[in-house]
Amino acid sequence: MERMEPRARSDAYGSRINRSHSPLLANVIPWLSILLGSLLPVFAIAAALPMVPPLGFLTLLAWRLVRPGLLPVWAGFPLGLFDDLFSGQPFGFAILLWSMTMLVIEFVELRLPWRAFWQDWFTAGLLVVMYLLGGWLLSGATPTLPALVALIPQLLMSILMFPIVARIVARLDRLRLMRWKRV
Repeated sequence: MERMEPRARSDAYGSRINRSHSPLLANVIPWLSILLGSLLPVFAIAAALPMVPPLGFLTLLAWRLVRPGLLPVWAGFPLGLFDDLFSGQPFGFAILLWSMTMLVIEFVELRLPWRAFWQDWFTAGLLVVMYLLGGWLLSGATPTLPALVALIPQLLMSILMFPIVARIVARLDRLRLMRWKRV
């Protein structure tokens, strides 16, 4: 009887036998990355114009579009609650819009189960525009044309930053699913 290829049961880290995913990493990384994305804009330099994209919202969109079905539909509520504590928007704003976003993405996934990245980018772009315009209207400031023009750089930066955030999420997903040696 001939022997199988000796490298057939190994990978870059050694033997594939006795390796498994870490349930802790698999469950915690998506949630922690979204929470960290909600915290990061707090550390940005203060400016007169809104320039920093809503990184927590972009990370939520990226996890939901890159790994469909990973986050439950109700995840918008607790994650939005955490974002409301640090975003400066009226309390309940992120809870409402993040929950609505999760429902909209669920609806899009039911209608278009097979999508390309440009369709995900277009969906994320529309949702980011609605999120930022909703924040602009519900912030309590007087909605004027100069205020809308001042919002355009943040809108463009948020839409153009989505592929970068999606790539980071894909790398985090690889880390999340890495196989660790069991003892």
